[in-house]
Amino acid sequence: MKKIYDPDCRQCPRLATFLDKVLDKYPDYFCRPVPPFGDAAARLLIIGLAPGMHGANRTGRPFTGDHAGILLYQMLHKFGFGSIPESIAAGDPLQLSNCRITNAVKCLPPDNKPIGSEINTCNQYLVNELCDLPRGSVVLALGGIAHRAIVKALGLRQADFKFGHGVEHGLLENVVLLDSYHCSRYNTNTRRLTPEMFEDIFVRARQLIAEA
Repeated sequence: MKKIYDPDCRQCPRLATFLDKVLDKYPDYFCRPVPPFGDAAARLLIIGLAPGMHGANRTGRPFTGDHAGILLYQMLHKFGFGSIPESIAAGDPLQLSNCRITNAVKCLPPDNKPIGSEINTCNQYLVNELCDLPRGSVVLALGGIAHRAIVKALGLRQADFKFGHGVEHGLLENVVLLDSYHCSRYNTNTRRLTPEMFEDIFVRARQLIAEA
């Protein structure tokens, strides 16, 4: 079976070394590649950038335990993808239905900024995850780096797929890439991404899945 995640991956020396240092400082943190979370047969695949220091890197679940996941999990619950409106810890009762969340880079990068070689190395897992999507799926890219990682994973030309909030792109047969600004603290606090804007993204995602 093709790997979409390797819990023991240490292919990126900078990231592996950084995780070791973080683990020394926070021995209770997950501090490993963070696995995808959700429905294995989902038709909505949400792709973020990378684990946050005190969020997914602490809890071991994407967008869990820090500000970035607050709005995301509220929307997933509102639109029927999540059983409860918040994600606190990997052991909480939250379940996702017809939705899976992953990251373009599975390990915590210094300053939340992975470098190109790290994005490229982790892209092998994204390739496998995208190729196994059911027909009629929607891939939701949270931010430009996730968007470009998706385009690269499918071997497409970046120039033909420009990132823009609310922009849609046809990808594989009957699969749509839907772009959104990332639900980071910075974007929500500055109102670059408002709750209404994010809700519109999920309205459209639901429409696309229903139409397919």
